Amino acid sequence: MKNSKITRKITQGMYVLTVKGGGCVVDAVARVGSRDDAPLISVAVAKANHSHQLLAENEKFALSVIGEQTDPEVIQVFGFNCSKDCDKLAKIETIEVEDVPVAKATLGYMILEKIDAIDMGTHTLYIGKLIEGDIFSDDEPMSYVYYQEHKDDLTRITTKKDQTAWVCTACGYIYYGETVPDDYKCPLCGLGKEYFKKKD
Repeated sequence: MKNSKITRKITQGMYVLTVKGGGCVVDAVARVGSRDDAPLISVAVAKANHSHQLLAENEKFALSVIGEQTDPEVIQVFGFNCSKDCDKLAKIETIEVEDVPVAKATLGYMILEKIDAIDMGTHTLYIGKLIEGDIFSDDEPMSYVYYQEHKDDLTRITTKKDQTAWVCTACGYIYYGETVPDDYKCPLCGLGKEYFKKKD
């Protein structure tokens, strides 16, 4: 592989996926067709992510569009925490639409009714039918390229005082403890101990 970073040139955006009980940041979202005059939207979710389990248990979910001016805390909360460890929905203001929590500090949302789930190995590709949507702001949507170029500022990680912190270099998840167990797997991205770096 000469340069796998070519995938960062794919034109895709950044979204907050929310469902009852939690959510996560996703980037693999696309319009894939229509049914009954309603758009069909696909989203790939990593099986190692707790939100994958939550989505499997619910029939509806939301995708909120992250903008370039969206508060970075939205990305930090939904992108670098696990719903098993903290109540993400209590940390970020949400509204409820069609019985689904929606991140308010975004450009807008799509409420989707799950109609299919396709096993893609490490991920599941969920297909949803758009049943509701609204626009909060006309600001510029955040592209995946923009996110990569500004990642250091958008994901500035702060850790708990007087605790030893290990940060996953792939996704930013923080493990607290003197050492990372040999068999530990990141609850967000599924990678092992070797991907964790001690934060000074």
